[in-house]
Amino acid sequence: MKKDYKDWHKKKSIINSIENRAFFHEREIWFCYIGENVGFEQDGTGEDYLRPVVIIRKFNNEIFWGIPLTKSIKNKKRKADKYYYSFSFIPSIISTAILSQIKLIDAKRLSRHIGQISDSNFTDLIEKLKALLP
Repeated sequence: MKKDYKDWHKKKSIINSIENRAFFHEREIWFCYIGENVGFEQDGTGEDYLRPVVIIRKFNNEIFWGIPLTKSIKNKKRKADKYYYSFSFIPSIISTAILSQIKLIDAKRLSRHIGQISDSNFTDLIEKLKALLP
């Protein structure tokens, strides 16, 4: 599928001009302007290039580490499984965090709050993320 980088760059210019950043916390899940990316990097979807992300670490009021989510069920292959963490924050919907796609994100990219991961799932997700570190 052909990607429309020109349209994304127009949108990104508008996002960059946002003066007030959203107020956010760790464990929250937000729709985020992720954009049109290269290769296997996770893209946003729709005309606003949005994708849900879970906030892993808040560094200050401007930036955080976020992990993009997908509704796609990932195969439970032994090796690949370590890069994904599945959980539910909306009843009957399974979301999967794509751990390999952790990203530093500016709060200007936050669009709207959509939920929160439970304490126990957040703890498990962090442990799984730590296991990826050398």
